[in-house]
Amino acid sequence: MAPTLRFLFGARVDIGEATVVGEGPHGVRRIIPILGGTFAGPRLSGRVLPGGADWQVIRPDGVAEIEARYTLETSDGALVYVRNPGIRTAAPEVMARLAAGEPCSPDEYYFRTVPRFETGSAQYEWLHRIVSVCAGERLARQVKLSFFEVT
Repeated sequence: MAPTLRFLFGARVDIGEATVVGEGPHGVRRIIPILGGTFAGPRLSGRVLPGGADWQVIRPDGVAEIEARYTLETSDGALVYVRNPGIRTAAPEVMARLAAGEPCSPDEYYFRTVPRFETGSAQYEWLHRIVSVCAGERLARQVKLSFFEVT
């Protein structure tokens, strides 16, 4: 039986300027602050709280390893912690344009993550019992994300 995807929510996450830590043993470390945003879907909606970040390593092969961590606040006041690791990859010239904040079509690159959720809210504890995937689109000052439950 092949799994299917069920839409959970879409998010628009506002991001700040990247801090480039520099070249380390695994590649170039970058930290991109999460400034806020919104999310909406059939089972939960609300806002992305400021204060998270995306800790990235740009590996020697050009692949960006992503490790985003942030908090969602649902429209009814519940808090949901998100740990969202994944990768973004493309041809070297597309990766350079993305890093510079230049517009690129999402068809030009692969940007996928595997989010995990954690909450103390009984209403949203179902998030602890699902596997989800996410497709992303990088804009100059924002990231658009589409979250799906694997069914």
